[in-house]
Amino acid sequence: MIKDIKLAVLIDGDNIPSRYIKEMMEEITKYGTPTIKRIYGDWTKPHLSKWKAILLENAITPIQQYGYTTGKNATDSAMIIDAMDILYSEKVNGFCLVSSDSDFTKLATRLREAGLVVYGIGEKKTPDPFIVACDKFIYLEILDKLDDDAETGKPKVKKASIDKITPKIIRLLRNSVDDTADDDGWAFMGDVGSLILKKQPNFDSRNFGFDKLTPLFKSLPQFEIEQRDNQSKGRFKLIYVRNKQKK
Repeated sequence: MIKDIKLAVLIDGDNIPSRYIKEMMEEITKYGTPTIKRIYGDWTKPHLSKWKAILLENAITPIQQYGYTTGKNATDSAMIIDAMDILYSEKVNGFCLVSSDSDFTKLATRLREAGLVVYGIGEKKTPDPFIVACDKFIYLEILDKLDDDAETGKPKVKKASIDKITPKIIRLLRNSVDDTADDDGWAFMGDVGSLILKKQPNFDSRNFGFDKLTPLFKSLPQFEIEQRDNQSKGRFKLIYVRNKQKK
């Protein structure tokens, strides 16, 4: 995990519910330092009033954008123009585009072409073109936590937000293990996770109710897990996974 990566966080205020902001900003810090934080919208409109107090608490700069014409999203245009200005300023290593709007598909593609990492954050209604244009896409619903579990002490994701593990997901996992496996069929879990994300940027073990990838694999009878000693860092175990042969 790269801690020194500088991120520009650009939020589509017209498109994202304000209730997610605290968890969302905590999530973003896992991937880098948010050095630029801006949110776009017409702040004269009543539906954005819930954002105002939250912006101060999270040091997010509101950018006023009036809707000059009917049927055109001026907020999107302002966000895209700012993103290009930030790109050419070379002040950041990556972007976090927070929206469920497919209008940012071309922007995400352009930023990645320039060699920057792009994280997308949005609701599950986000169209596929925007999702696949990002290096990684995170659903806001999995950040919407309940109170801490009495037994584990960890916050629980709302059941309504958890997806079922379908045969399509199983195929994705099995194929990714095969693609990274050695001659004995064993694949390093870190390599498997990286490949899965390249194939499907919105893949996240939390979508299925698991905090990490390893517990997800352990829950499935199609795979076997092996822990190995790490020669360079003795107290940390290396996790390997292998497809069980179909009978």
